Parts: sequence; structure tokens; C-alpha cells
Amino acid sequence: MDFKGVIMLWYDENKRILPWRTTKNPYKIWLSEIMLQQTRVEQGLPYYLKFTEKYPTVFELANASEEEVLKLWQGLGYYSRARNLHATAKKVAFELDGKFPNTYKELKKLKGIGDYTASAIASICFNEVAPVVDGNVYRVLARFFGIATPINSTEGIKQFKQLATELIDANDPGTYNQAIMEYGAKQCKPQSPNCEVCNLQTKCVAFAENRVNELPVKLKKTKIKNRYFNYIVFNDAHKTILQQRTKKDIWLNLYEFPLVETSEEITMEALKKNESFIDLTKNHNFEIHLYNQVAKVHKLSHQHIYTRFWIVTLQDELKEGIAVNTVADYPVPVLIANFVEDFGF
Repeated sequence: MDFKGVIMLWYDENKRILPWRTTKNPYKIWLSEIMLQQTRVEQGLPYYLKFTEKYPTVFELANASEEEVLKLWQGLGYYSRARNLHATAKKVAFELDGKFPNTYKELKKLKGIGDYTASAIASICFNEVAPVVDGNVYRVLARFFGIATPINSTEGIKQFKQLATELIDANDPGTYNQAIMEYGAKQCKPQSPNCEVCNLQTKCVAFAENRVNELPVKLKKTKIKNRYFNYIVFNDAHKTILQQRTKKDIWLNLYEFPLVETSEEITMEALKKNESFIDLTKNHNFEIHLYNQVAKVHKLSHQHIYTRFWIVTLQDELKEGIAVNTVADYPVPVLIANFVEDFGF
């Protein structure tokens, strides 16, 4: 059985029609690959279309403000991708005359571009024999060859990269890379793959040994950390307060309501005694109530954020802050955006 021949024939007959598959423009391939990191195609596609409409070339993206880019990215998550995207756009536009490097080695030097993304761009746009290894590729290779080495171990990363290098089609590396990724996404799926109609089934070790659900193997993740966010939502009918997150943490440079983070869920009485809350509300007469009795749980890769919104209704005027009708203009985490919509700012 010709592994790559089977994969590429399947791809030719079954591939999804997607806008970045009709071009070899490095800007658009780069944009799609950054957006699809840890993101399903169905979720990323609308963002890709919004970005390419608003920023048709790398120059428009480079000339945008970071705040504007973050706002357009809002809801896609992993916001460091957006910040790196903007930084690289400026690098390419202003220092490289709008031209992306045409080799894997040089592409990897750009911010936010790692092994996988550099391989994808180099192979698809410049026909370089650079194998991609993403979650889909790991799955196909681990199952077909029966490899139990953890994919997120140093040994596993090296082993799978070497195997991918041996298998890649040297004549058409870009199509092969897209084919094996699509095969993993559509045919050799993580859950309940339809092995009975798989073109690789007769030689698949995992299928023969009934190990499909065991492979690939992945080392356990870092322990999940629970955090407790109390957002103080000032409401005087005309103004409220948003603050930008500037510390090196989640959601860097996004906006949020004033935050009181605690080690556990806090009562209203305890909140009123909290130094940060006292500092925020000093010199104001106010009433306070809890908007959501049950905390909204926002799950990130290594953190679960338990969020409650405390509405502080002022009996006097809020001199600082922003107009309530401009809140929706700011780039905010999705849990803030959902609250803003529900609350009716």
C-alpha cells in the first residue's frame, strides 16, 4: 500500500472547499494557519473571512491598531495569537517590504510562527519539503503505525517528525501536508472514526489490534488551576469603568470591568471589606447586588475561571470612566462580551 498515494487520492475526492485552499498567497495561508491553531475550521472560517475583508493584504493589518485587531479577534480565544499576528504583520510590512520569507528556517524566526506553521507555509506556498505535524497528523500516524510513544514527549515529538519527513511527497509537499491534516480531521477523527470505510484500514495497526481508541497517547496535562474573578460593574445610567489588563497573564491588553480576584468564592459582606473593593468605591454612595448567583465558569487550557458580576449602582455621578454606550466598542474576553450583551449596556 502506498500510504501517501492513498492519502492524496482521498484528499482529491473528499477535501472541503475552503478559501485558503484556492491560493498560495503566503499572507492568506499564514492568516489561516494562525487562526486554526487549536481552533476548529467551523469556528475559524468566519474570522478568516472578516480579517481578509478588512485587511486584504499584510499592509492593512500592519497599519491597524492592536486594539482594533484584538476587537476583530474577540471570541476566537488564545489572544496571544492575535498579538503575535499583528507584530509579525508589522515586521513583514515595514521591514521585509511586504514579502514573507520563502523558507521554513526564515519563517520560523517570525513571532508566533513555530515548527508546524512554518512547515505549512513553506510547503504550500514555496513547495519546500517541510512536513507538518499537528494533532491530526499525530493521530493518523500513531494509529496507522501503532506508535504508543506519547506525542507530547520529547521522544515522541522527534519520532513523529522523523516519520513525517520520511512519508512526505517530495514532488508536491504542500498538497500532501494538507491531505494528511484533512484525513485526520475528517476521516481518522478523534472520537468514533468510521474505520470500516477507511482507505488505510487493511494496513492500520491500531485497527488490527483494536487500539484505535488508545492512540495517540498523550501525557497528562498540567493540573487545572481554579481562579475566582469578581467583576465590579459600576452603573450610574451614563458611565461605567473598563480597565485594560496590562500584567503578563491571560487576556493581555484586553479590557474588563474592575476586578477583585479572590482565593475562593466570596460573600457580599466579605467583598465590602476587601481592600481593593473599598479603594474602588471610596467617595461613592452606592447599592450593590450580585448579578449571577451561580458563577460563570470559563474554561481555559490550564485554568478554570469562576466569574461573578457585582452590580454597583451609584447614587452619585461617576466622574471617571467611559460612556455605557461605548462598552461594546472595546476588545474584551468573551465572558465579558456575553455579560455586556445580557446586561444590556
